[in-house]
Amino acid sequence: MADAKAVKVLVSGDVEGNITRLYTRVNKILKTSGQFDLLLCVGDFFGSDDTDWQQYKSGKLKAPVPTLILGPCKPDLSKYFPDSESPELCENITYLGPRGRYTASSGLQITYLSGIEAEGEKGISTFSSQDVADLLLPVVSNSQYKGTDILLTSQWPRGVDKYATEPETDRRTDSPLIAELARVLRPRYHFAGCEKVHYERQPYRNHKTIQETALPVSRFIALANVANKEKRKYMYACNIVPMSKMGWIELIKQPSDATECPYTPTEIKALTKKQDQEESGQQFFYDMSSRGGDQRGRRRQGQHDRGGRGGKMPRKSFEPSGSCWFCLGSPEVEKHLVVSVATEAYMALAKGGLVPDHVLILPIHHHRCTVTSPDDVLQDVDKYKASLKKFFKAQGKSVVFFERNYKTSHLQIQAVPVPQDSIQDIKDTFSQCAEEASFPLDEIPKHSDLKQIVPAGVPYFYAEIPTGERLLHRIQEQFPLQFGREVMAEPQILNMPERVDWKNCKIDKDEESEQAAAFKSSFRDFDFNFQ
Repeated sequence: MADAKAVKVLVSGDVEGNITRLYTRVNKILKTSGQFDLLLCVGDFFGSDDTDWQQYKSGKLKAPVPTLILGPCKPDLSKYFPDSESPELCENITYLGPRGRYTASSGLQITYLSGIEAEGEKGISTFSSQDVADLLLPVVSNSQYKGTDILLTSQWPRGVDKYATEPETDRRTDSPLIAELARVLRPRYHFAGCEKVHYERQPYRNHKTIQETALPVSRFIALANVANKEKRKYMYACNIVPMSKMGWIELIKQPSDATECPYTPTEIKALTKKQDQEESGQQFFYDMSSRGGDQRGRRRQGQHDRGGRGGKMPRKSFEPSGSCWFCLGSPEVEKHLVVSVATEAYMALAKGGLVPDHVLILPIHHHRCTVTSPDDVLQDVDKYKASLKKFFKAQGKSVVFFERNYKTSHLQIQAVPVPQDSIQDIKDTFSQCAEEASFPLDEIPKHSDLKQIVPAGVPYFYAEIPTGERLLHRIQEQFPLQFGREVMAEPQILNMPERVDWKNCKIDKDEESEQAAAFKSSFRDFDFNFQ
C-alpha cells in the first residue's frame, strides 16, 4: 500500500462566475506542476454575470481539468442548475448534487453538502438537519467506518477555530450542523468557502489522547473567492492517497501541531428518527425467504454462509437514501421486486420489464454509475453477470447487459434475455438504431476498463452483447431515454415494439410478486450467493 498512487487535487473557493479567471490560474498550475486529476469548487460557482459561463456551456471554451462543483448558496443562482438529473452541466464541469458521497475511479472518497443551513423552509440553496442525518446514518450504523478522504461544504462549521489560531472573519454564517457532520465523518480534509477569506487551521485529532485508540487527523481549509482584490488565497493543491489504499499505521500518524477536536457532540433529531426507521426495517436485507431455516435466514441472524463455512458477517452500512428509488436502504424501494442480495450489490425484477425475466443489477448503496463505483461493488456486479449468463444459457437463451448513465442518479444495469437465434443480429441492430438517432456508437476493446475510457461525471450509454462486443456512446447532447429497450424490442431481437415504454408494461403488485418469486426460485441454483 505504500506504493499507492496519489490523486492530484486542486480546490477552489467561490468562483462567483469568474470561470475564465479560474481556469487561467489552473492552466498556469498545470504548466508548472503537470496534469491534475480533479478540481473541486466550494461556495458559489456561478455569479450574477453569466458571460464566462456561456463560453463554456456553448463549447467554445473547455475546462482543462474535470471539475466538480457544489450547488448554489443563493436562491437566485438556482437558474444555473436545471431540473434534469444529468449531472454534467457542460463538458468537464459536473454538479455533484445537494448532498451525498462521490467515489472517484481512483478510490478517493468525497462527501459533500451544498448550500447553507436553512433557517426556515428548505430550498435548493439550503440544507436541513434531514440532509445531514442522511449523510451520517451510514456512518453511525457502521462499526467498520474509518473516515472519508474529503468533505466539501460551502458553509463553515461552527467553532472550528477553538484551540486554534483565529481566522480573519467573524463567520456569521457558520453552521452547527456542519460542525456535527465534520465531527462524525472525520474527514482527512475539509474544504469550505463563503467567507471570502483564506484560513488553514492546524490539524486536529479525532480521538482523545491516551483514552482512545488513535484515528486519522482532520485538516480544515477555507478558501477565499476567485478574483478577490485583496489577493487572498483561493486555490489549494494537494496530493492525496485514498485512505482505502493506505495502511492504518500510515493513516493515523499524528503531526506535532495537532490540537484537540474543536467540536462538541450535537444531537440531530432527524438522525435519531432515521436510525429508528432503519433498525425496524433492516431485517429485510438478510431475510429474502419465508423459510426461516435457509441460508438467508441465517444471514439475518448475523451468520455468513458460503458453502457451509460459517462466520460473522459485519453489519451493513446504509448509504444515504434520501428519495432514491434504488438505494436498498430507502423506503422508496419496492422490496417485493428484489430477487437476490449480495454484499455490495443486489438484483431486482425490472418494473414494466420487456419480458418476465428482465432484471436489474444495482449497487446496495448510492453509486451513480459503473465509472464511479468502487471495485468491491463491481466485483459483485460481475458475479451477477456471470450467474445470469449461466442461468439463461440453461434455458437456451443469451443475455444483453446495458447501462444508461444519463438522467439517472443510481447505477442500473439492465439484463435482458434474448433468443439464441437473435444474437448475430444484435450488434448490427444497435448500430442501425444509433445511426437512425444520429449519434455514434463505438466498439471498445473487450478487455479495456470503462473507468479508463470515460471520465467521472461524463454521461454515457454502454452495452455488452452476447457475441462479446462492448458498445459505448459518450452522451454530449440529448439522448433517447428508452434507447436500450428500443433496440431490444426490434423485430430482429424480441419483436415487441409495443413494449418499448416500461409504463405500458406495468402489472399490478400481486403479479409482480408472483413473477419475482418464480424468478428467485428458478435462479437460486445459479445464484453465486448460494454457491
